[in-house]
Amino acid sequence: MKNKWISVAGLLLATQVFAADCGESSGWLDKSCRRVSQIWSEGQTDIYIPGYAYHLRSMYSAEKIASFNEHAWGFGMGKSIVDEDGDWQGLYAMAFLDSHNDVEPIAGYAYQKMLPLSENWQVGGGFTAFLTSRSDTLKNFPVPGALPLVSLQYRQAALMMSYMPGSKGNGNILFFFTRFRY
Repeated sequence: MKNKWISVAGLLLATQVFAADCGESSGWLDKSCRRVSQIWSEGQTDIYIPGYAYHLRSMYSAEKIASFNEHAWGFGMGKSIVDEDGDWQGLYAMAFLDSHNDVEPIAGYAYQKMLPLSENWQVGGGFTAFLTSRSDTLKNFPVPGALPLVSLQYRQAALMMSYMPGSKGNGNILFFFTRFRY
């Protein structure tokens, strides 16, 4: 249990962006530093509500599916901006119940190219890069990851989804959550 709380604290600290002295060059490291600092200092607050983890039925036995928790309830917070191109970029930290009913913390950066469907509706596609920690993977040691990310947004609310790829009996999960900006 102690390791789990250390992992949660470490992941939450990973989202803290202190007043960094970002360089002025056009290199990717300096530009990334400036963008992260901008999101943290100018971004709007986001609330994340994880909700459902759908395990692809064709990749698991019926017995294994029955053993999984697919109600991935949890909570998270973040900060985000709509950049000069109209795309969404954010920093976040959340925790939710994983497939085994264990708490899984996650913290990271997300980017989505946003396409307007109407005045109030948008669809987005992009990626997230993150640190997470699972009880069944390296005994809660934080591990990095990157996954695709899509969304359907109405005004300040978005239904978001990510896909965790895998092989037969592992991964292959559609993870659904909501984001509310205020």
